[in-house]
Amino acid sequence: MTIGVALLLAAALCYAGMAALCLGMDRHHPQVWARKAPRRQRGLRLLGWLLLALALWPCLRAWGASVGPVIWFGLLSAAALLLVLLLPYWPRGAALLMGLAMLGSLPVLAWTV
Repeated sequence: MTIGVALLLAAALCYAGMAALCLGMDRHHPQVWARKAPRRQRGLRLLGWLLLALALWPCLRAWGASVGPVIWFGLLSAAALLLVLLLPYWPRGAALLMGLAMLGSLPVLAWTV
């Protein structure tokens, strides 16, 4: 896996994971969906943690165990910043971008295994 592919893949997974965690919260869930759905919120939280854990894998594979976690934490910070800037003004767009990032990154993740 090249460094560029690993960086894009990990960034997309970090954003999707952070957005899923954020939209699973009681405060942000009603911004996107009309009614509360506790099962959906639990599913989003679980999906978010899973995607964040998956985002660590390309970093470890491309940069190794010494630099990979540092890159991962940087990408987590960048994804959180993008989400903080996007969510108050366009919450449905943040959810749409989460879906696109997740659906775009999972085939690449499967392809690189």
